[in-house]
Amino acid sequence: METREHEKMIIIGGGPAGLTAALYAARAELQPLVFTGMTLYGQVSQTDLIENYPGFPEGITGMELGERLEKHATRFGARILTEPVESVDLLRSPFLVKTYTKTYEAETLILAMGADHKKLEVPGEAEFTGKGVSYCATCDGFFYRGKDIHVIGGGDSAIEEALYLTRFANSVTIIHRRNALRAGPLLERRARANAKIRFLWDTVVEEIVGRERVQNLRLRNVKTDQQFEVPTDGVFISIGHVPNNALIADQVELDKQGYVRIDWKMRTSVPGVFAAGEIADPHYRQIITSAAMGAAAALQADCYLNEQNP
Repeated sequence: METREHEKMIIIGGGPAGLTAALYAARAELQPLVFTGMTLYGQVSQTDLIENYPGFPEGITGMELGERLEKHATRFGARILTEPVESVDLLRSPFLVKTYTKTYEAETLILAMGADHKKLEVPGEAEFTGKGVSYCATCDGFFYRGKDIHVIGGGDSAIEEALYLTRFANSVTIIHRRNALRAGPLLERRARANAKIRFLWDTVVEEIVGRERVQNLRLRNVKTDQQFEVPTDGVFISIGHVPNNALIADQVELDKQGYVRIDWKMRTSVPGVFAAGEIADPHYRQIITSAAMGAAAALQADCYLNEQNP
């Protein structure tokens, strides 16, 4: 028969939400087991310098913050494995978590798999990520002071990013594949009224070009099929997010965008299963809010275990 290891708590995801949950659970002596997958520290690891996380006035790199969160959690007894989770079964109790090498039973589970930025999937995008290609204005906008930059997208998030970037940039050009924005009227009015913002309509990015950093964008007009290049100091891609819900998509309630539905106690539709961070947050997507959600999820999971075993 298959050998199963029994755990009080398993956390799937090793970003700020998962590691903060691990810290709080470890301090409650739950000895949580964390599966980070092969990408250490989640999206935070892709951020060169974080300057808006409280307590680090000089800033901190994403990798260093991730390392500190891991060290803090393991100090109190959290166990962290980089092994990916292959499948979960939330329709049984205890919950079943399978990796490629073992099967685990968990009395409670915290989902912290995060979300990924939607990609343009064009040449140069991956190569220049962190070298002129960014997906987060609040993370990287400061580094483009006095620069001429471009924002890709036409929804609320893209316009919010563009407006934020005008605090630093010399100019912000919004590139949108349609001839009208999808953003709300208020955001659109603000963007059109901002002297730093320009628009390139009916246009898509064909390639991101540069040497050591981004230098040009190769564009195409979707109506005329004409291709042309524009110089740029940086490009912010804001075409949406994709929650990493593949493991649990048909087992917990999701919203229309695919994010896990939770209540204010981080509880999902399955008792004993909690969610934290960007897997359940389509709005803020900040390191500090993910960490806070992780802390809340761990506290509530501890309460759940106490209720099950009075």
